[in-house]
Amino acid sequence: MLGSAMSLIALLISLGCLFHLSHCATKPNIIFFLADDLGWHDVGYHDSMIKTPNIDKLAAEGVKLENYYVTPLCSPSRAVLMTGKYQTRTAMQHHVLKAQEPRCLPLDEVTMPQALKENGYTTYMVGKWHLGFCYWNCTPTHRGFDKFFGMYLAAGDYFHHTRTCHGRTAECYDLHDNHESVGHLYYGQYSTTLYAEKAQDFIRKHDPETPLFLYLSFQAVHAPLQVPQQYISMYRDIYDQDIDRMTYAAMTTCMDEAIGNVTQALKESGLLNNSIIVFSTDNGGAVSFGASNWPLKGHKGTVYEGGVRGPAFVWSPYLKPHVKGTMNNELLFLGDWMPTFVHLANGTLKNAESLDGVNQWATISENKPSARHEILHNIDQLEMFPSPRQVPEAFSKYSDFNINVVSSIRIGRWKLVTGNAGDASWIKPPEMGYYRTNGEHVAVQLYNIPADPQERMNLVPYRPDVVYRLLQRLKFHYDRSVVPVDLKPELKEADPVLHFNKTWTPWKG
Repeated sequence: MLGSAMSLIALLISLGCLFHLSHCATKPNIIFFLADDLGWHDVGYHDSMIKTPNIDKLAAEGVKLENYYVTPLCSPSRAVLMTGKYQTRTAMQHHVLKAQEPRCLPLDEVTMPQALKENGYTTYMVGKWHLGFCYWNCTPTHRGFDKFFGMYLAAGDYFHHTRTCHGRTAECYDLHDNHESVGHLYYGQYSTTLYAEKAQDFIRKHDPETPLFLYLSFQAVHAPLQVPQQYISMYRDIYDQDIDRMTYAAMTTCMDEAIGNVTQALKESGLLNNSIIVFSTDNGGAVSFGASNWPLKGHKGTVYEGGVRGPAFVWSPYLKPHVKGTMNNELLFLGDWMPTFVHLANGTLKNAESLDGVNQWATISENKPSARHEILHNIDQLEMFPSPRQVPEAFSKYSDFNINVVSSIRIGRWKLVTGNAGDASWIKPPEMGYYRTNGEHVAVQLYNIPADPQERMNLVPYRPDVVYRLLQRLKFHYDRSVVPVDLKPELKEADPVLHFNKTWTPWKG
């Protein structure tokens, strides 16, 4: 009788933990899959012809985040993810970090893995870093990761694990196991598959008595477009007239397979039932390299929806039953993951008041209203119209914010875009009958995103009151933002051909 009672109590406690995770001593494993340059249209559950069965299954069993935002480019998004702060506050808002640029994510910033380590997690990173490596202290194992296997840069060869040096044709290795350069050891192995295998190895060797944080930052599906032949064969009948789209689709399917393999390793290791899996892209798809953001406007590098709205989902047994299998349309941001994960770890953030990210677990797991109503998409002081545009007289009251600067902010349903925001086109993918429609280029644009997610109707003439309000808010962010440091690359000092036996490595100590 007593044994039955104790079993019942244990069951009730278990169920209580399942539905009220923050009240439990057990901390969940956290697995974060980050795709690179994946387009909005390019997952199966967004009606794509690209085959992503593992992504689709996890998304169908979890919650799809359909109003989720990233930043326009790689380094800025990674800075936001790691710090929970807008990229304007870490001087990461202007393009991406160059290979020989002597700076990195500021060393005084507390990173997500550092915060999780403080709360008992073992932290692993596999894949693309792209947050600077001029000093050893800039690299992953000095920024909170216990173990790292991957690349410091971007756009390397998927098979050779090399990247050319500025102004040279020599290929230099960019693959590292903690501090050791190992590109030559894995020459010929495709990076997507290799990264998945390393992630599985970390999972299998992990001590299940401690919670795990695994950040798998794929190189895929960033250019160059390279993939093993067996994946190409799956798309010859669909994209035979468009080699780039065919190769990109094959790369996406290979990445999907890798995600399936890592998920299976979690299951076989007994870790899956106490895990939270997040999938996200880092920015919009690069249309010039096979991606599609249809039906959204713009692409990678722009602040239009096609550049900053990304496919994402969460899978976990800790989602409430009524949430599983649904779409979440609440406003969510890449920078929200850091405070959300620390909350799930039953931890506290020492710098919580300085973050732009907010804890969104109740929104994700219970479909409660979002804890945010604003997202600063970007302010890039170094990007302006080639020639100054005249400030419309109606906005002269707030002309102290330079509308020639590329910027964008979302507040509630409203989104304001200023400056030369990039390619303002809508592009159908080849399988839908390739067609391009060009949008207007004006200095100020206002959109009601819930009503017009494709950004086709500029409402500036109809709602100047909203424009005033959003310009004021941009000025607030401009005044508190870090002024970007436009450092020139140290071409000779950092040259891996001259100094480091054709290996990309820290050059400043």
